[in-house]
Amino acid sequence: MSFIPSGVIPAVLLPFFEDLSIDEASFRAHLDDVTRVKGLSAITINAHSTEVASCTFEEQKRVLDITRDQLQGQLPIVHGIYAEGSLEAAKIARMATDGGSSALLVFPPGPFTLGQRPEMVVEHFKRISDASGLPIIAFQYPLAGGQGYPLRTLELLFRQVPAVRAIKDWCSNPVLHEKQVRLFQSLNPVVNVLSTHSAWLFSSLVLGCNGLLSGSGSVIADLQLALFNAVQNKDLKTAQEINDRIFPLAQVFYAEPWVDMHNRMKEALVLLGKLPRAVVRPPLVKVTDQEIQSIKSALVQAGLLTPEGKAK
Repeated sequence: MSFIPSGVIPAVLLPFFEDLSIDEASFRAHLDDVTRVKGLSAITINAHSTEVASCTFEEQKRVLDITRDQLQGQLPIVHGIYAEGSLEAAKIARMATDGGSSALLVFPPGPFTLGQRPEMVVEHFKRISDASGLPIIAFQYPLAGGQGYPLRTLELLFRQVPAVRAIKDWCSNPVLHEKQVRLFQSLNPVVNVLSTHSAWLFSSLVLGCNGLLSGSGSVIADLQLALFNAVQNKDLKTAQEINDRIFPLAQVFYAEPWVDMHNRMKEALVLLGKLPRAVVRPPLVKVTDQEIQSIKSALVQAGLLTPEGKAK
C-alpha cells in the first residue's frame, strides 16, 4: 500500500456519443486536459462523475484500460466500487486491482437505505479488501439517507479493515465533518478526510481536511488545487480570492436536483470547447437551455469564459 489517498483528486467525466456509446477519443482528450494540471495526487474513475450506475462491468473495465493507457503511470488511479452486493463489489475490486488501480473508492451499497448494522459494513469492506489489498477510501454519505456510517461504525471499520485509509466525506453536516476531520486524522495510522463538500469547499478545507475528491475537478482542477494549497499554506487572503472564482460555479453545479451535478459539468466543458457534446445516459436527461445559460454566466464570473463565449 504505497499510495495513501490525500491531496487533490479530481473525478473525471465520461463522454458519450448521441447513441449513448462511450466516446473514447473525447475521454482521452478529457483525461489529458485534467492531468495537465501539475500537482494533482490522483485521478478517480468509475464513480458518480463517470455515470458508473449506468455502466456495465465491461464498460468499467474499458474505462480503466483507457485511463491506464492514457496516463502512462503519471498519476495513481482511484477506481470506484459501485455495487449493490458485496460479491459484485469484490469482483469489481479484483478487476480494478488487476487493471493497475492504486486505490479503491467504495460506495455504500443500496440496501443500506433500509438499515445497516456495523457488522454488515465491516463484512462488505472486508470482502473488498480481501479481493484486492489496495488502500480503500470509504464514501461517507449523509446519515439521514441511511447510507452514511455513524462514527462508531467507522471506528470499528478502521480497526477491523486496516486497508481503509481515507474517507470521501459528504456527510453534509459541518459539525460532524469537523469531528471526523479531528478524530480520523489523529489516528495511528491516520485516516485522511477527503472533502467532497464542493458546494462549500473553502469552508470545508479550512477545517483541516488532508485532501479533496471532487467531480468538479473535471472542470476546475487548477482552481481546486490552488485553493487547497492556499489553505495548507494558511494564506487566507489568496484562498478567499480563489474561492470567489469557484463560488459561482458551485452555485450552478450543485443546485437541486443534485443528480444533475455532473450533467452540468459536461455542459460547462462544452461551453469551454473541451467536449464536443454533453450527452448523458438515462435516467439522466439534458438540462434546460435556461440552465445552460446560468452555467455560461458562472463560467464568465469565474474568469474561465469571456462574455462573448470564448474560453480564456
